[in-house]
Amino acid sequence: MEKDPILKTEKNNENQENPEINKLKDNEEAKEEKILTPEEKIKELEDKLTRTLAEMENQRRRYEKEKDEAFEYGGFSFARETLNLTDNLERAKESLKNDESLKNSESLKKTLEHIEIIHKDVLSIFKKNHIEPINSINKKLDPNYHQAMMEIEDNTKEPGTIIQEIQKGFLMKDRLLRPALVGVSKKKEEKATNDKEDKKDKENNEKK
Repeated sequence: MEKDPILKTEKNNENQENPEINKLKDNEEAKEEKILTPEEKIKELEDKLTRTLAEMENQRRRYEKEKDEAFEYGGFSFARETLNLTDNLERAKESLKNDESLKNSESLKKTLEHIEIIHKDVLSIFKKNHIEPINSINKKLDPNYHQAMMEIEDNTKEPGTIIQEIQKGFLMKDRLLRPALVGVSKKKEEKATNDKEDKKDKENNEKK
């Protein structure tokens, strides 16, 4: 005999509702478990306040650092571009000195004097803005400040000593504005061909 379809449907509905009812019960129990005491609520609020204050302090420090860097190095790019002026003054002096038609002339002397005055004024302005040239000659090569462009044979200097300055480098406070382009010393290489020729000459002399 078949079961009453109405009872069967009610039973199925009851089975389908049970998971939802159970879920609601679980949520209510979880909420009851999560209820905090006043002391715990105060501690939670204190922790949140502490984290918020720490984030605000970190943000303030970042802002202060960015502000200081902007104030101290705000003209960094402009200063680097201005270095071309000193380079051109140096080139102008060398060009005039090497001009055969102007050598030993009074006009050359006066022109060089004027260029030197301008050059000194530019360096003075640089110094007031904490821009200083890098001393390179007779210093050991330092990759942080120098860029080696060539090696020059010289047994009187330790290898890696700067003996020629191709382009002057500059610092802006503690930052490298432009590296110095330099030539460094290296030991003279003994030529193997000369040694062989000397050896042959010696052997020939002994045979004679």
